[in-house]
Amino acid sequence: MPVNNRIAETHEEMQAWRRDLHQHPELCFEERRTAAIVAEKLRSWGLEVHEGIGVTGVVGVLKGQGTSSRTIGIRADMDALPMQEENEFAHKSTIDGKMHACGHDGHTAILLGAAKYLAETLNFDGTVHFIFQPAEEGGGGGDAMVKDGLFDRFPCDGVYGLHNQPGMPRGTFNVRTGPIMASADTAVMKIRGKGGHAAYPHLTNDPIAAGVQLYTALQTIVARNVGPVDNAVVSVTQFQAGTGINIIPQEATLSASIRAMTAQIRDLVESRIREICAGVAATHGVEITLDYQRRYPSVVNHEKETQIAARAAVEVVGHENVNMDTPIRMGSEDFAFMLEACPGCYFFLGTNDETHFHAVHHPEFDFNDEVLSIGASIWARLVEQQLPRQ
Repeated sequence: MPVNNRIAETHEEMQAWRRDLHQHPELCFEERRTAAIVAEKLRSWGLEVHEGIGVTGVVGVLKGQGTSSRTIGIRADMDALPMQEENEFAHKSTIDGKMHACGHDGHTAILLGAAKYLAETLNFDGTVHFIFQPAEEGGGGGDAMVKDGLFDRFPCDGVYGLHNQPGMPRGTFNVRTGPIMASADTAVMKIRGKGGHAAYPHLTNDPIAAGVQLYTALQTIVARNVGPVDNAVVSVTQFQAGTGINIIPQEATLSASIRAMTAQIRDLVESRIREICAGVAATHGVEITLDYQRRYPSVVNHEKETQIAARAAVEVVGHENVNMDTPIRMGSEDFAFMLEACPGCYFFLGTNDETHFHAVHHPEFDFNDEVLSIGASIWARLVEQQLPRQ
């Protein structure tokens, strides 16, 4: 693959950065060590550095040669996951219960590699904003940075992000225009009935019976309300009730994860959940309190910026390794908030090979260092293509 030669020469350096970050994982909004390392490296290469954006986010600003007012933003997430690593290699996590199991250590190293190269060569005319984001893993760090004035302080003509993809061959570029990842919402349904002795259920309003019917009814939303060519998921993941085998409890709680690919389907699913809760409550003579939280919107790629990212990828990995019709994913990603505020594109970089095949969030996952130079080269080429020197 025609990886940038100068970037390829820094492969061992990028690998060392990545493995150091892997050894020292930090959870959402706790990425102080990681952010300090990022800021120190950016400053050492001559970038203007801004810290504490969206709590622990960092933005590095690099101006090229010339007077162009054009700007590009490139984002990497920095946080780890609250899980125990089961690898035994030398760079495994040194912190119990914390692990880089989603490859954000690799994303950060890739963006640092691109920043180093572009700072040394300055082979562009315009401004690049290197966005190092905290708290992607459920913390909404992308939203926090946007609300903290990210694009007001660092305007971007387009913003771009990537994610490693173990399920796709190493070095492949995978993208699509329009929705590519689903929204993510949560629903907690608390049922309050009338408890009593298990031998006398007729004297109770059984919240477990109501909960069972509620669970069943929720499954009809995707099957009977969402169109067969649309995409949604309603997964009830928790059902909690009871303290003793001979006691009908007063309360039961169901929790659900809800995914949808479009805003219209997202609205429909929420509306149906509310209606079902009301109907089951009336049927069983119980009270159901619904706490519905809209978390991440769907990730929607803009057509122009998707083509821009693909052109850069073609020059690095070749036409045969660029897939413009990658399947949509029902997982979610808070880069969606940035794409709502600024045109842009989010794509997947394949990492799968004979030694790197575990899915993200697996206790034996490890980022494939062989794609560090590929990712950094795509970022560098994107900048040089979109901000050409006159």
